[in-house]
Formats: sequence, structure tokens, C-alpha cells
Amino acid sequence: MPLPTILVADDDRSIRTVLSQALGRAGYQVRTTASAATLWQWIEEGEGDLVITDVVMPDENGLDLIPRIKRARPDMRVLVMSAQSTLMTAVKATQRGAFEYLPKPFDLKELLAVVERALASPARTLAEPVAPESEERMPLIGRSMAMQDIYRIIARLTTSDLTVMINGESGTGKELVARALHDYGRRRGGPFVAVNMAAIPRELIESELFGHERGAFTGATSRNPGRFEQAAGGTLFLDEIGDMPPEAQTRLLRVLQEGEFTTVGGRQPIRANVRIVAATHRDLRQSIRNGTFREDLFYRLNVVPIRLPPLRERVEDIPLLARHFLDRCREDGLPPKLLADGALERLQASRWPGNVRELENLMRRLAALYPQETITADLIDQELAETAHDQDAEAPEILAKEPLADAVARHIRHFLAAGQDGMPLHDIYDRVIAEVERPLIQMTLAATRGNQIKAAAMLGLNRNTLRKKIRDLEIPVVRGVS
Repeated sequence: MPLPTILVADDDRSIRTVLSQALGRAGYQVRTTASAATLWQWIEEGEGDLVITDVVMPDENGLDLIPRIKRARPDMRVLVMSAQSTLMTAVKATQRGAFEYLPKPFDLKELLAVVERALASPARTLAEPVAPESEERMPLIGRSMAMQDIYRIIARLTTSDLTVMINGESGTGKELVARALHDYGRRRGGPFVAVNMAAIPRELIESELFGHERGAFTGATSRNPGRFEQAAGGTLFLDEIGDMPPEAQTRLLRVLQEGEFTTVGGRQPIRANVRIVAATHRDLRQSIRNGTFREDLFYRLNVVPIRLPPLRERVEDIPLLARHFLDRCREDGLPPKLLADGALERLQASRWPGNVRELENLMRRLAALYPQETITADLIDQELAETAHDQDAEAPEILAKEPLADAVARHIRHFLAAGQDGMPLHDIYDRVIAEVERPLIQMTLAATRGNQIKAAAMLGLNRNTLRKKIRDLEIPVVRGVS
């Protein structure tokens, strides 16, 4: 049986040499070229079992060549390499029929494993192409390996309606990923509807999601469609799903199981024609153990998990992100700014508890408040100093009287000693939270002088979640401080 032949097209001689040697050692026959025209000639002549092509070549874009290859040789597998490393590259490569997209620089072992899988797998058909979009307006920015993994997952999901669970710290861009899944997916012609569970009063969540009929409750003077109906034919993004109350979790589970729902006060089932994308900053597995999140609902939502890395795990993306945000500031009418090398080093050395959102806010402040054309490390230090002091000095002071873990343990012992050992675990948990959470939030707000952004970051909460807790727990708010 003849050995498979790999056709390699790349205008970089060193890459052609490396690939030729690695593939040859793996037992494949290899032909290399720097020209898309030569590659196409080989394809027309019936040569090759698999193509590895660069995107940018002197005579033609490799992405534009893929549909022609798939039409002429439907069984031909195509692997795409690119130094551009953007979400759009990954999406276009996948939707035009590529078996895999590999950002440069790539790992040779990974490439050989992909080649082996491609030769053993059925050919991939072309998907409906997405509308062209400028790379400067990409929803997600970054060329780190962590972001390349995210791009490839999004690209693979554009041809399906699978339910997705996005997990990541506040400010990492969970809604941007949800929008990318919608904008480049099969439902992009439908609406994208986002709802934040933490921002809706507990008693209104079911009406907000499923709608209500006239007279369903006091004040319901007319029929009101919920978010499921509003998102029909499109995507429903359930942000901060970990804050959904138990009764709403039960109804959502029923929708996912049966594919239909009824409005509050209604009797006629309505077909749920939506794709669900959920997101949370919480560890839902821990919430399951605590009894605050349904395990069966978790597995219904967690069909495809996506973990968004915090900014501290992708520091190589910080210069690209910072310049991108400054460009956006200029487009919004703010003065143009340049970043000194020392400023970039300072940005990369920061911990960024607020992640990409915090970095964007910093760039906007620097563009708006300082007359200097060049942003220096000193300006960065000046803006970050107060926040760094709050995080380093004040956080331990909050719990100086009693560590949180000790306070929780003390309250549990109190309930058990009071003869409530038969109380369900989730009830004990709710009682402990009621006793501990309010003073903890109060102390944190006091330490940050009422600054809810800083308080949310220190507590590990989404800002909207903190605001809801302040309202629900009736915590006095210092006016004039956000």
C-alpha cells in the first residue's frame, strides 16, 4: 500500500524544510511549494492525500483556495497554518472546510497528531460562510496559545447548536465569547438576547425568562413575552447562571429536557427555539456540593465547556489589548496615545484582578485624563497605585478579627448545638450565609470606602451580583461612590 502523500504550501523556506523533515521521518511522502498556483496544479492532477497550507502566500490567500480544493477533491483533507492567529482566521478556515487550524508557531508533535487524525477521519463538508468582517473589529483580541484554543473551539461550534457553558472570572469576556458563538453560528440571523441572573430580583426571574399572562399576578395587566420567546430563532445568553434560584433552575431544566415551556399563568406549551449559552464566574461543581445548584441542570448546560483564562494567564496578549483599547479611544474622539516600552512592561507585571475589563478602563482613563502623548510607566504606576494598595493592605484587615472559614465553622457549630442537626444541608448553608455574608460585605465596602467595583473584585463577585446582594440584604450604600 503506497504511503500517504502530504502537499505543503508555505512561502517560508524554513517552515517547508522543517515540515518536510518531520513528516518524512513520520513515514509520509512530502511535496513542498511556495506557490498556491503550484499547489492547485498538484490538486488538479490528482496528487496528494492531505494539504497543509499557509494563509498568506504571494499569489493567493490559502483560505480562498480551500473551497476550490473541496469542490475538486471532496475527499481531500486540508490543514491551515497561520501567523495571523485571529478568531476570524479560525472561523473562516473551519467554515470553508479545513480539517484543522493551527496557529504559528506550532508544536510539531501536535501537527503530526493532527495529520494522523485527518487521514483517518471522513472529509469535512463546507459550511455556510460567515459575512466578512474587519480584523480590527474582532470581538476577541489575543494571540496567546490560550486564546488560540478558544478560537478553535468557537470555530468548531459554528456549525452546531450545542449548549455551551462559559466559565471565567469577572472581566474575562464571557459575553464576548457568547456573542461570537452567535454571530458566526447558524443562528446569526436571529436575535441575541442576554439576561443576567444576578441582576434580576428573585421573585421576577421566572416571569423574565418565560413571560407571563395577563392576570398571572398582581400588576400583570397584559401578556408579556419572556426572554425565551424574544430569543426565538437565535441565542439566549444566561449570564451568571450560578445565581439562578432553585425554583427557576427546576423550570429551566424542564425546558432543556422537553424543549418547551409555559408562561407564568399560562397553560399552552410554547416550543423553545433557542440555543442556550450560559456563563458563570462560580465553581458550579462546588455549588452542587453546597446544594445551591442542581447537578442534573449542570450536566444539561455543560455540554461544551469553555474556560476563559484570566489576564494574568495570557500576559503576552496585554500589549495587543492595550493598543487595541487606545485605538478604540481615538475612534471615540479621545486624543491619540502611544505606549512606552516601560509602560508595556509595567502593564504585564500587574495582577489585573478585574482582567480585560480593568485593562480597558485603565486605557480609557489614561487617554482621557492625561495630556501627554506618550503613556509612561510612571503614569501607569500612578493610576494603579491606589488599587494595588487597597488590594494588598486592606483585604487582610477585613478579616483580621475572624477569618471567614472560622466564622462559617462557628455558625455551623452554633446551629448544630442548638438542636438543628436535622436541618438539611442547604438550609444550614442559607442560614450561615445570612449570618456571615452581610457583615462581610459591609466590612469590604467600609474598607473600600464604598467603592463597589473594588469591593466586588476583593470578594470575587460580579459587580451586578454585589449590587443585588446589597439590595437583597438591605446593606446601606455610601452615595456618590460607585
